[in-house]
Amino acid sequence: MAFKFSLDAVLRVRGIVEEREERMLQKILFEISQTQETLVRTDSEIVGSDAARCADVFKPFIGRNLHDSYGEMKELKQNKADLEGQIEKLKQLRDRQRVVYESARRNREMLTDIRDDKRGAYESDNARREQQILDDNHMARRGRF
Repeated sequence: MAFKFSLDAVLRVRGIVEEREERMLQKILFEISQTQETLVRTDSEIVGSDAARCADVFKPFIGRNLHDSYGEMKELKQNKADLEGQIEKLKQLRDRQRVVYESARRNREMLTDIRDDKRGAYESDNARREQQILDDNHMARRGRF
């Protein structure tokens, strides 16, 4: 007689839910890292644009180009602010998702622990039964001779 866990289907479903929540958390973490990389690139573009404008201070310059460079700088700074806001929202989402994932993991671990306990009890009972049979066989053979 093989070991059967009555809540095996529930355990499988909880395992699937845990994996789904973990994938969602990984996706959010990936988006945070991508956004941070974009922020770093934007910062370097701001520094580069500012350095180029400072280098061109004493050169003859067309007003339109100067106006364009200020417009570009304003746009880069706005992008930076937007990215910082997006990172903040993603971090809040990450924190919420971490709570959901940890809850799903605890639910699955609870059933896994129950299954392990039941399996241990089953194997212990099975070993005791087998030893009883061996003892009975030994006693029966001893009694015949």
